[in-house]
Amino acid sequence: MKSTGIARKVDQLGRVVIPVELRKVLAIKEKDLIEIFVDEDQIILKKYKTYNECVITGQITSQNREYAKGLILSPKGAEILKNEIGFKFNIKA
Repeated sequence: MKSTGIARKVDQLGRVVIPVELRKVLAIKEKDLIEIFVDEDQIILKKYKTYNECVITGQITSQNREYAKGLILSPKGAEILKNEIGFKFNIKA
């Protein structure tokens, strides 16, 4: 785990503000869900990712597939990735 050097106080309602710099780096927008994990004496916050969500389009469909460990693509996401790879490496299909 890497320290950011940032510390925040917990307010009377138990809230902690995530600094804007971290929200930008982690692409956390207003109303995004954050998962909360506990590991012994640590609280770990993680941007919530819906199960089976395409990493490219964000779509959740029954047709989404896991192509590599953790790489989930929708049919549209797979097509976009195929086209990008073809363009990058000048491959014609």
